[in-house]
Amino acid sequence: MHRQALAVTAVLSVLLVACGGAGGSGSSATSPTPSDGVTVLSPQDFQEVIAAGDPFLVNVHVPYEGEIEGTDAFVPFDKVKENASALPPDKDAPLYIYCRSGRMSAQAAITLDEMGYTNVVDLAGGMEAWTEAGLPIVVRSEGP
Repeated sequence: MHRQALAVTAVLSVLLVACGGAGGSGSSATSPTPSDGVTVLSPQDFQEVIAAGDPFLVNVHVPYEGEIEGTDAFVPFDKVKENASALPPDKDAPLYIYCRSGRMSAQAAITLDEMGYTNVVDLAGGMEAWTEAGLPIVVRSEGP
């Protein structure tokens, strides 16, 4: 029983750090943790997928602070349900989401999972981790 509790604590700690929580890029320990239906990728892995294919890419950060090249939609993290028409109708299609630090996208991932999306991929650490990895962010003066 004690080993199970330790294992669960270890898994939750890894998820929290991967999502930009405790010790992550300037975010707090109260960051939401995505469910099992969400994959969290490092900036390098996230970038490899984007470069290899054409996943549906969504920036959920508000206010606008830049974007990853090729972003398909801008949906505020707290208005995902209200903006469902901006998302792919196929709930099994890969849906790649990100924000500035990972906190907003973690919340959006939970909402997307609740909406029935089964293939949600979240960028660990958001655009902050992306730029720390040496990857470019596009900033349009007029925003989305």
